[in-house]
Amino acid sequence: MIRDATKPHQWLYIESASNPADHTSPGLRASEVNDSSWLTGPPLLWQPIIESRGVETELQLGDPEVRSARSLCTKTKAHSSILDILSRFSSWTKMISFIARMQRLSNGVKGTYPPNPDERLQAEQTIIKHVQHETFQDAISALEKSEGLPRSNSLKLLEPILQDGILRVGGRLRKATLSVAYMNPIILPRNGHITHLILSHAHKETFHQGRGITLNKLRSLGYWIVGGSKTVASYIRQCVICRKLRRPTETQRMADLPKDRMEPSPPFTYCGMDCFGPFIVKQGRKEIKRYGLLFTCMCSRAIHIEMLDDMSTDAFIDVLRCFIAIRGTVQQLRADQGTNFIGAKNEFQKALNKERICSFLAEKHCEFVFNTPSASHTGGVWARQIRTVRNILNAILLLCPGRLDDSKLRTIFYEAMSIVNGRPLTVSEIDNPDSLEPLTPNHILAGKTISPLPPPGEFVKEDMYVRKRWRRVQYLMEQFWSRWRHEYLAQITLRQKWHGVRRNIKEGDIVLVKDVDLPRNQWPLGRVVEANPDDDGLVRRVKVKMQSGVLERTVHKLVLLIAN
Repeated sequence: MIRDATKPHQWLYIESASNPADHTSPGLRASEVNDSSWLTGPPLLWQPIIESRGVETELQLGDPEVRSARSLCTKTKAHSSILDILSRFSSWTKMISFIARMQRLSNGVKGTYPPNPDERLQAEQTIIKHVQHETFQDAISALEKSEGLPRSNSLKLLEPILQDGILRVGGRLRKATLSVAYMNPIILPRNGHITHLILSHAHKETFHQGRGITLNKLRSLGYWIVGGSKTVASYIRQCVICRKLRRPTETQRMADLPKDRMEPSPPFTYCGMDCFGPFIVKQGRKEIKRYGLLFTCMCSRAIHIEMLDDMSTDAFIDVLRCFIAIRGTVQQLRADQGTNFIGAKNEFQKALNKERICSFLAEKHCEFVFNTPSASHTGGVWARQIRTVRNILNAILLLCPGRLDDSKLRTIFYEAMSIVNGRPLTVSEIDNPDSLEPLTPNHILAGKTISPLPPPGEFVKEDMYVRKRWRRVQYLMEQFWSRWRHEYLAQITLRQKWHGVRRNIKEGDIVLVKDVDLPRNQWPLGRVVEANPDDDGLVRRVKVKMQSGVLERTVHKLVLLIAN
């Protein structure tokens, strides 16, 4: 506007010191007004000749006084057919309502009331005609000319007929007393947005049931999808609600064995441990619970069992010190995230930071390695040993209910430990009389080929009721050895499980977190925020952000709903 009304040579530059308008920006005190040029004006105006310099009229690039102009460009796309417009709808019922209202307006009928059934039926037929003319144009042209379909046509087996411009299934139900929609359903292509919406509508009407019920619902609605069985199955696989209700948890190929299970090392240098029990013992007139703590060597597969007074951190630390005093130094301990194990690690860290109370463990590098929470399958190396011991112990301890004390239970643990450590590590040549003596963990621990023998004598069931308690223990150990030999050796087979490679869980995936304490429809929803691949590139543990916080879980506890 300034450039339109004036010329640049008419412009003059006035310095800020001579411009009284600048006094209003910082403001002036009342005492400063008389000394300023606010009332009299600048001295420049009182001179007969105003001296001022000109103004540069060329604008510099990037001048902050110049407002940048923004130009926007909008691209429009011309729709080739009405199906392009209908592709924006996500609901079959809303699409029919829209077409019905448009047809009402095109006929000159005004009104905002909902479409009646006749208007909805007419709108539905209009949509179907457009879909069929775009997909089955060859078949429609042949039927309009009363010509047969060639054998290469995918609709040949359906014996299609043309009624009111709509392609329907022919079939053999012409004489049946059924509705036209059921006898001659409308043919739909297997792919396409309209087919997807109709299938979604039928699936929701059946409350997300399986493939067979959804197909029957499509038939009752009067539709026949070409290749409908595969199309419905593919849709159900992608349905988020069906995944939430029925999809199994994720799996991944079984991980490689850790290095400490394959590298030779002294016994119990690398260990796995877990608790089992409880066992009821007598103390006077009281019955008290006791637990077992099993250590297994990752290399030699030997075990060591100690008795726990309770599941507290203090009891575990005492038993751990006893184990190290007997078996020697331990470099690494693997376990699940039990509260007593976590508490022991925290106690050691506090002691190392303050006092050298646990200097023995610190110097010997006793490192704790915890499995992912709620992932008991990752501790199979010690869980298998616990099952072997506990199943038989539970059975033989039923022979003497209420007649065990701490000393007898500890003796039973040690005897069971000796028996299990005497098991053969390989069974391929166990039936061959010419083969060498099978290798056992006791060969590695004690360097002896002969297992420790029981006291002399024959122990029978009547020993359970005699006053000599040591005979009771020896009878129970004979029962343990007999059952272990027949039950454990028969179960040593290769487990065929988790051989296939599955899709890795990625960051941003929406998952359900399995909780065994809740029904499936109450499992919490979460988003994967961190995926931790192993050295083979497969993801087996992730971190999931939930409403309660961020949790670490294995993929076996997740149900994938929406892939990123």
